[in-house]
Amino acid sequence: MSAQQPDRVGRRSLLRAATAGGAAALVGAPAPPAAAASSPGQRVRVYVLVVDGCNPDEFGSASQPRIAALRAQGTLYPAARSLPVMETIPNHVMMMSGVRPDRSGVPANAVYDRVERVVRDLDRPTDLRAGTLLDRLPQNGFVTASVLSKRYLVGIFGTRATHRWVPPAYLPLTEHAPDATTVPALVDVVDRYDPDLVFCNLGDVDRVGHSDPTGPLLPLPALRTADLTATDALVGTFVDHLVATGRWSSSVLVLLADHGMDFSVPTNLVSVQQQALAGRPDLQASVVIAQNEGADSITWTGAADRRRQGLADVARLVAAHPGVLSVQQPSALRLGPEAGDLVAYARPGWRFSDPQVTSNPIPGNHGHPATEPIPFLVTGGHPQLRRGGTSSAPARTIDVAPTVAALFGLGAPRGGWDGTARLDAFSTLPRARPR
Repeated sequence: MSAQQPDRVGRRSLLRAATAGGAAALVGAPAPPAAAASSPGQRVRVYVLVVDGCNPDEFGSASQPRIAALRAQGTLYPAARSLPVMETIPNHVMMMSGVRPDRSGVPANAVYDRVERVVRDLDRPTDLRAGTLLDRLPQNGFVTASVLSKRYLVGIFGTRATHRWVPPAYLPLTEHAPDATTVPALVDVVDRYDPDLVFCNLGDVDRVGHSDPTGPLLPLPALRTADLTATDALVGTFVDHLVATGRWSSSVLVLLADHGMDFSVPTNLVSVQQQALAGRPDLQASVVIAQNEGADSITWTGAADRRRQGLADVARLVAAHPGVLSVQQPSALRLGPEAGDLVAYARPGWRFSDPQVTSNPIPGNHGHPATEPIPFLVTGGHPQLRRGGTSSAPARTIDVAPTVAALFGLGAPRGGWDGTARLDAFSTLPRARPR
């Protein structure tokens, strides 16, 4: 399946994988201390699986027994964080590019496009200015694949991977393919092409979290908990398939989230347009807001000679509003000009709703600092992985690219990595050679 044939990955039965032996039996003794890199020539298969919107306390919990077993086979990073803006598109871009949004051009899910004069998602291949592992590794003889469940992720990464799966259809409203469709596609891509790197997004946990009305009311939201269990079982089924097909012993599995999820009651909302700026119609008419749930990107569109004072007034009024944590300059967050002129963050348990008070009724949101903590696990069956470890290193989504690149001997992009290779997950560094 080439980049010009995106829809040919079929649906292969998972019965064989579901009945295969579980990976929990592969847990071994602690690895020896780190040593020099091993000699090149061995096969390394890397699978980056993103459980979209999963919180650290949910990851490997009682509702996720298969992921709990994987934790025992690798290194967990409890201090791991998502990066601004804590949304899906920018953090997936950071995972594959290893550079911050001021270099990639992708600071948030939604921005105000100054050229087109509209608020839109960053879902076009041309929105992404940086190279990614998906296109850089093939230039060095490796094979990559993307299996992405969300429409806008399929859009932003385009045809960069050697092979890509495009969902045949997306669910209405959520615009994603269910995990029960995505994981069989992942298995099929692996069986057909045996890529060196696969980048996969599983969107159900995020989509259910957004809409679960029990989220702000119960310690264990009912619908979300059920979906965490279902996704965990599918991850386990994929691992079983790797074991059954002999790939597990050469596999490195990077399992993480792109952001967490924060829940709010219906009344805990902030509308910059209709509330914070309600007494200043001149300011209401001079700004455009791209809502990113727990973050608002505010762009000045009024008279140029009033811009400086106008933005100062907007920042002051928004910061003073209940439910607002802070208002910052995009440059301070390394977001770049695409993020607008100001970025406002909501407090935990609050959300933005713009341009109307009714624009964002959903209980589960992210984008603000409350959703920075994420699960981040490097595991797998490769013999050079450390087993049962915990690292205090401040791993971030942006660290995925340099970590994976090191396994394939791929150098940093021009200007260097903004992330850090998390090689403490390995006893010695595997070095793959192109097939």
